[in-house]
Amino acid sequence: MPTYAVSYTYDERVDVRDRVRPEHREYLRSLADDGLLLGSGPYTDGDPGALLVFRAKDRAALDALLAADPFAREGIVAATAVRTWDVVLGPWSAS
Repeated sequence: MPTYAVSYTYDERVDVRDRVRPEHREYLRSLADDGLLLGSGPYTDGDPGALLVFRAKDRAALDALLAADPFAREGIVAATAVRTWDVVLGPWSAS
């Protein structure tokens, strides 16, 4: 399965983000338990956002996972950048 690096940029509605965060994290935890999410977390500097690393069957499957994220549903994700990533070293690599 391809690996995807996904970068979220959040809008400025911190109050909404704080309210929805528990549901967002529970959703991501379920994806991690299913082996689809390898890691995720917020950026600690610069614009508000996060990096998420997924394994998905294809881009359409990834897009469905992203659309189901409670942050996306609430419109908190102002921009999403997706790149296919060839992990050659480390615990996430296929070798």
